[in-house]
Amino acid sequence: MIKNINQKLYYYLLPFLLGGITSFSLPPYNFIFINFFTFTTLLFILIKIQKKTNSIWLNFKIGWLFGIGYFLSNVYWIVYALTFEDIFKPFIPFALILIPFFLGLFYGVTTLVVSRFKLKINFSSILIFSLVFSVIEFFRGFILGGFPWNLIVYSWTKYLNSLQILSLIGTYSFNLISITIFLLPLLIIFKKNLRFRISLLIFLLIVLICNNFYGLLKIKKNEALYSKFEDFKIKIISPKISIDRFFELNNEHIIIDELIELSNPDILQKTIFIFPEGALAGVNLNDLKNFKKKFYKKFSDKHTIIMGINTYKKIDNSIKIYNSMVVLDHKLNLLHKYNKNKLVPFGEFLPFEKFLKKIGLKKISHGYQSFSAAKKRELIFIDNKNFNFVPLICYEIIYSGKITSKLNNTNFIINISEDGWFGNSIGPHQHFSHSIFRAIEEGKNIIRSTNNGISAYIDSDGIVLNKLESTQKGVIEINNYKKLDKTFFSKFGNKIFFYFTLIYISLIFFIYKKER
Repeated sequence: MIKNINQKLYYYLLPFLLGGITSFSLPPYNFIFINFFTFTTLLFILIKIQKKTNSIWLNFKIGWLFGIGYFLSNVYWIVYALTFEDIFKPFIPFALILIPFFLGLFYGVTTLVVSRFKLKINFSSILIFSLVFSVIEFFRGFILGGFPWNLIVYSWTKYLNSLQILSLIGTYSFNLISITIFLLPLLIIFKKNLRFRISLLIFLLIVLICNNFYGLLKIKKNEALYSKFEDFKIKIISPKISIDRFFELNNEHIIIDELIELSNPDILQKTIFIFPEGALAGVNLNDLKNFKKKFYKKFSDKHTIIMGINTYKKIDNSIKIYNSMVVLDHKLNLLHKYNKNKLVPFGEFLPFEKFLKKIGLKKISHGYQSFSAAKKRELIFIDNKNFNFVPLICYEIIYSGKITSKLNNTNFIINISEDGWFGNSIGPHQHFSHSIFRAIEEGKNIIRSTNNGISAYIDSDGIVLNKLESTQKGVIEINNYKKLDKTFFSKFGNKIFFYFTLIYISLIFFIYKKER
């Protein structure tokens, strides 16, 4: 009886706890040393179990429970979005449980596949685990629209020097290498050969130090690449307008007054003002024209306004709604428009809408009709092409290798977002960390304007030059930027990850053949 209880604690509770503990390696904590313990222990459990039983279901549950513990403790904030309207509140317990249970399936598949190999305390087992884990994480970023949130590699967020390798190999390849590094204590601790253990520890330290030194040199070298805007400046507006006010009627004029006051436009200074997504959730582009006089009084022909707002388009006798980023002049004339490509399921569109609408459900964000997704993303040019940028709305920033592709003739990415749906949680910090990764990968300066989130200006080496926390209301002024050539990753994208998987497979076969 006691033996059975101990086995269940070992097989079920321990993986769940390991997953939960691993979450503290992610932003905003970034206790990266945790991963050396949790991943080593997880693989050790799989090796020990394989000696006793080859149960497919048990091996799957080990990873699944690890995943449930991991995602339960780091995406719990998703349910905060269900608290704003009574219609969604009954779904809070289900969302809190079902989302980690679903995401945990990816880790369950990982341990199941890994367990089909003959595992030992050796380097080939580490390579197999790292490869399978990272490949399945890659698929998690694309299946059903993809949700590449909180990959293990984001544990490095606060270690900027170490992150510079992203410009060469990208997030998914670095994720693969990171998992391998986190598993090396398995050999350092359990191998009997003392000389081998010491040599491996020295090798691990050399790899980490060399990568850190490379990043340090890269950042120092690029310090000379800062340039100033010649005749204009950029203002990031971070208003911190409460989500609750989105559901109040006839308060648009108050919000617009706040935005204008915070912008504090100088009629003689050429300025680009960047307002966040969601600041005017209840107002569409046509409605905004009713407030034309307010803008015309305060802004001049030297001013350009970029903001997030809903737009409409009539297609075949039906109205389509888009979550858009628009560029306006001081008279609110539309100069450019980008319609969001990647929409948030349930947040911005309702899957199986025809059926779910009948039972009274709708998307979580403002309004009842689902947004439509656009398919194009093009560079937006302002002021006779003196300034251009790649537009991204909200969580479009989280997709590695899917941002600029052919849009490399720019030095800027503008990302607007509304992070109030995350509440006062770790969510905004996790969302922000993706911006640092994309800046380094693509070699672009990122201008991030959020409402109830972290607004910032990040240079093309991922250095946060200026930042407003999610609780801070204010303005960030930008006068300079860092101009880099195309990064190696921006040229080849996630093909690099494919080549890394081939290298790992070749190493596994080489070691296996040598052992035979």
